[in-house]
Amino acid sequence: MFASPLQALQSAWRPATAGVAVKPGLLIAGATGALGSEVLRRLAGSGRFARTQVLAREPMSTALAQVAIVPAGGDDIATWPLCPVPVHTGVVMFEPPRLYHDRERALWTPEPDQLLALAQWFRRCGAQTLVVVLPHAQGSLPQALRQGLASIDEQSVAALGFERVLLVRSAQKPKAQAGRPALENLAAWMLSVLSYMIPASSMPVRPTRLAEFVEAALRVLPPGTHVAAPELLWRAGQAVDMQGVIKAWLNTDASKAVQNTYSSE
Repeated sequence: MFASPLQALQSAWRPATAGVAVKPGLLIAGATGALGSEVLRRLAGSGRFARTQVLAREPMSTALAQVAIVPAGGDDIATWPLCPVPVHTGVVMFEPPRLYHDRERALWTPEPDQLLALAQWFRRCGAQTLVVVLPHAQGSLPQALRQGLASIDEQSVAALGFERVLLVRSAQKPKAQAGRPALENLAAWMLSVLSYMIPASSMPVRPTRLAEFVEAALRVLPPGTHVAAPELLWRAGQAVDMQGVIKAWLNTDASKAVQNTYSSE
C-alpha cells in the first residue's frame, strides 16, 4: 500500500516518537583562530548536536553537512532576527581571525563589550546552555577574579536565566607588536624576564586541549554558573584523565555552593 503525498507530509511534521531523544542545536560565535577552529571541529564532530550553526559576516559554504552558516546582523545585536534553527547550546569566543585564512575572515567574531548583548540574543533564540571563553593576558588576572564573576556584564549574563553557564578563563600569550621604536623593543625585551616569574598554572593551554576541555565539560556540566579558572585549565590540560579532573572540580564546586547556601541561612 502506497502513501499519498499528503500522508507523507503529515508524517514528516509529526512529533518525534516518545522515548526517542532529540539532539540539541548548537550555535557558535567566534569560530576563528586556532581555538575556534578546534572547538568547532570537536563539537560538530561529537555527534551530540543535531545541527551546528556558525555566525558569519558574509555567506559562505561549508564542507561539513552538519554545519550551517547563520548571517550576523548589523552592529546592533538587539535588532538581530532570531536564529532560523532552535538553539540549545551557545558557545562564544573572542579570538580574532587569522589573516591568512580566507574562511576565518568571513566569520563573525564578537568584541568583549558585546558579550551581554550577544548572550541576550542567544537567550531569545532559546539557548539553555552558554559557554564563554574569556581570554586574558597570562599572569595578569587577580586572584580574587579567577574563580568568580569578574565584571557587571558577567553578572548580568549569569542572571539571564540560562540553565547552565560556563565561563572559561583561558590565558593567552602576549602578541608581538610590529613597528615599535627600538627603545620600546629594548624595554619589552628587558621586561620579558618577568615572564619567568609567572607560575606554570597560569600559562596558556594548547588550543587542542582547551577545546577538549570545553567538549568534555559540556557532557557533565550540572545546572548553575561555573567558572573554570586558569589553574583548572592547566591541570586539565596536563592530565591523562581530563574527564576525571573535570568531575572532581564540579564536585568541589557543588560542595562550595551547598556550604554557601547553609551559611546564608
